[in-house]
Amino acid sequence: MRSPRLLASALATALLLSAAACGGGDDDSGDGGGGGGGGGGGEGTRIAAVFSGTTTDADYTFLGLEALQAAEEDHGAEITYSESVQVPDAERVLREYVADGYNVVWTHGSQFYDATVAVAAEAPDVVFIAEQDTEPADVPENVWVLDRNFHLAFYPLGVLAASASESGKIAYLGGVTLPFSYSEVHAVEQALEDSGSDATLTPVWTGDFNDPTKAQQFASQLLADGNDVVLTSLNLGAVGAFEAVDDAAPGVLMSAKYTDKSNLSPDHYLTSVIYDFSVMLDDILSSIEDGETGGYLGMTYEQGISLQTPQNVDQAVADEVNAIVEQLASGEIEVERDVTPVE
Repeated sequence: MRSPRLLASALATALLLSAAACGGGDDDSGDGGGGGGGGGGGEGTRIAAVFSGTTTDADYTFLGLEALQAAEEDHGAEITYSESVQVPDAERVLREYVADGYNVVWTHGSQFYDATVAVAAEAPDVVFIAEQDTEPADVPENVWVLDRNFHLAFYPLGVLAASASESGKIAYLGGVTLPFSYSEVHAVEQALEDSGSDATLTPVWTGDFNDPTKAQQFASQLLADGNDVVLTSLNLGAVGAFEAVDDAAPGVLMSAKYTDKSNLSPDHYLTSVIYDFSVMLDDILSSIEDGETGGYLGMTYEQGISLQTPQNVDQAVADEVNAIVEQLASGEIEVERDVTPVE
């Protein structure tokens, strides 16, 4: 059942603090075979979801489960899902759902895109929802592409970091060097340039979205190097990053991604880019019910993406960033999707 956003965020943070382990290996959600599911009363729509991590991650997979449950409630759909699916197993899992009669299959994470397109070509009567970080060409007619637009999401973080930093040194802490991660870095760089800031940006990657120990080590080094604002693009690794900043001097700030993680380090918490896949899945399912079996839907600051109210900064800084978000939502500011590898 769909929960209000604040309740969902509170639950996500509680789950994050209690999670003992994370699912999956290399994943690019920075998002990860076990299985799980639920029953619905829907006679028409039967939705199966493929998740890379565990639904208790209080992060990317949790948001997928939240969206799936909303579909059950709002569309009367029958739902099921598989957790911690590895990329080499994805095609097998998808074919099993097709064989079991599911007529909508959603793969939550762009690492599953190739597998989704391959199985979609084999099953033209099933509608697939695949995630990407661009608008790809040659998409099968029975595939909906959900574009996560991470570059758009990170632009206001650049403005916020520049205004909040006292040292003029800010950092980006990612998991794996993937195209979407590069686009986040370049979006922050564009924001710094557009705002006329002379702050320097240092991007680093831990090699793992879900390793708290590595994240803590990298974050500690960034702080030791004088960076006083760190923008994280991690999943469970965020726990370690916030442990590193917890004992830092006042004025050192860190941001998060996907869900509210403010209670990990309240005195050093800056903000989070909040993602809501429920509204995206609802829109796609409504289109499917209207007979549209494929298409493209990009997340924006009007639909699916929001910036949590900045904390531990002056109100003038928060107001400045809120104005930037409004300009992004209206299209007044355009953010380039630059996936050039960062040296």
